[in-house]
Amino acid sequence: MSELFVSIIVPVRNAERTLEKTFEYLLNVKYPRDKLEIVIADGGSTDKTLEVIKNWQKKYPFIRLVEVPNCPSPGFARNKALSVVRGEFIFFTDGDCAPCEDWIKEMLRIFHKDPQIGIVGGEIYTLRVDPTNLTELYCEHFRFNMVAPRYGFIGEGFFPPLTDRSPTQIVGHRAYFFVTANAAYRKQAIDQVKAQFWSEPTGEDIDFGLQIQQQGWKLYFLPTAKVDHMHRANFPALKKVWVTYGMAHAPLIAKHASNYTDIIFQFLGAWPKMPMVKIPSLVKGFIYLGNFHLMHITGMLFVVSIILGAMGINEEIMFGVGLGSLLITLFFALRFFKDCFRMKPHKYFFVWCKMKYMTNLMFLIGGLKRSRKFKTLCIEPSF
Repeated sequence: MSELFVSIIVPVRNAERTLEKTFEYLLNVKYPRDKLEIVIADGGSTDKTLEVIKNWQKKYPFIRLVEVPNCPSPGFARNKALSVVRGEFIFFTDGDCAPCEDWIKEMLRIFHKDPQIGIVGGEIYTLRVDPTNLTELYCEHFRFNMVAPRYGFIGEGFFPPLTDRSPTQIVGHRAYFFVTANAAYRKQAIDQVKAQFWSEPTGEDIDFGLQIQQQGWKLYFLPTAKVDHMHRANFPALKKVWVTYGMAHAPLIAKHASNYTDIIFQFLGAWPKMPMVKIPSLVKGFIYLGNFHLMHITGMLFVVSIILGAMGINEEIMFGVGLGSLLITLFFALRFFKDCFRMKPHKYFFVWCKMKYMTNLMFLIGGLKRSRKFKTLCIEPSF
């Protein structure tokens, strides 16, 4: 079988810290150069990103540049690139990612197995730019953006189809999707659906995949088609990412979910298999009750009981309530922070605890931030 023409789309903006490494890995991918184009969509970089791109273009004519000044979102840049690509299969990655050598051939092997496969996604690991950077190290410990852990460490195979389309199946623990750091699409599927990335600042990859999945195209997970991800350089940037992840859920639920509010008793099961109830509701959304949430609820109960006891209101009862709630708070706190005990170096234990706590908090804040605008309710999960 002759090789098929393939396009790789890479949206970038101010990516000079990582882009050289991305090019090195992209150009190490084994695929005929006359059957390949790399389309870089620059969203108005103000650093040396354009200089980096043009230097690589001088050596490799199949690298194309699409300039998108004043670009409002990564999805907008991807749409501009999609309008000019020539490939029968479209591969997506980012300017801080490093695909493996067999990335393209492995993905195409799966597409050839079944003409109804519309999307193939691979695993995402961490590639540290700076070995001493604690934010990057935390992301590696946390398995940030990895696919398999999200679904209980699944192996290769088809993702399940959409069924009830309740909010947790769109963006919750029952939502099966690929991020565009490592995903390939059959161009026929994109064209049939007339899929476009939306203009929202985040969540565009989930929305894009849902457009295709809802038309009956299959999704396939191939862990061996891996990409290494160079994560945020500092902790404020990582916190900002988690806010945007939460913010994406309200518009996704408003657009794609059925009329339910899902209540998930996360503390009673192991992710992603947790007891839940679905309540028909005019307000679509989800409420997770996990270690993070209960640690705060019982902690507040402890504080209230101490205050009431100090005011002389049912002192003995308040003492009992306070002691009990304190013990329960410590129990849920231990469950929440237990992963930090395995993170190395151990001398940074409290740094890992801070990072885990703050990113989970940012995730919850992001989920609530746009709930009112989209008439949804998003109480995000505990990590």
